[in-house]
Amino acid sequence: MIIFLNEKPIAIDDKLTLFQLRDRFKPTADILVRNGFPASNDVVVEEADHITLIRRGEKPPAEELEALMIARHTPGVHKKLKASCVGIAGVGGLGSAIAVALGRIGVGRLILVDYDVVEPSNLNRQQFFIDQIGEPKTEAMKANLKRINPFVEVESHQVFVTPENIPDLFDQADVLAEAFDGADQKAMLIEEFLSRFPKIPLVAASGIAGYAPSNTITTRHATKNLYLVGDGKTAARPGEGLMAPRVGIAAHHQANAIIRLLLGEKPE
Repeated sequence: MIIFLNEKPIAIDDKLTLFQLRDRFKPTADILVRNGFPASNDVVVEEADHITLIRRGEKPPAEELEALMIARHTPGVHKKLKASCVGIAGVGGLGSAIAVALGRIGVGRLILVDYDVVEPSNLNRQQFFIDQIGEPKTEAMKANLKRINPFVEVESHQVFVTPENIPDLFDQADVLAEAFDGADQKAMLIEEFLSRFPKIPLVAASGIAGYAPSNTITTRHATKNLYLVGDGKTAARPGEGLMAPRVGIAAHHQANAIIRLLLGEKPE
């Protein structure tokens, strides 16, 4: 019988239990994960099970790290995500949170595009640190992602997105995340990208400012390959700024929609 132990296929005897497997291969393990779910009871291991054995607090060797990082995934998910490429246009409040979420889930390649640098006013909602003030956002996020998940390939471009450079920047993307602040830039990107790449999904956001109720942020299917996140009306203005909780909710709606698209599911 073949199972996957820390993501490596091995042959074992039929009717071997989970605890017997632990005792044979890693007696010091005190966290056992079976098919993405922590196991506390002994059960018979079945064909094609994904079993991860972890010793709490132990820093694993590099060759085991990725397997342990994906232990809580549903079996089969990681392989699809690792083979995927996602473009992120704008690495501010939305884009930085999208990048972190996709990096943690193990999307294989991210294309980060932003012309701006990290400013103190960004830190109320963006996934950067005080010591990164003044750095290009793309490079700062690339460094942060390397610390989060070194198995993700990150391609960064510190440029202003224009109709002319969209094809060169995002032609490898399986899905594109729109994460701009300005309405004009949002509209330009959506129009240009969907006209040039009509078969590639684009996940955009609109209406995420302030501290309105969380549940007004939704994901909806706008057109054939355009998905919109937000309430569609709450814009940043004097007295109503951009704040971490609602921006984060919208960003994670976008990230989850992207993951569902990559896995062949409908986002809405």
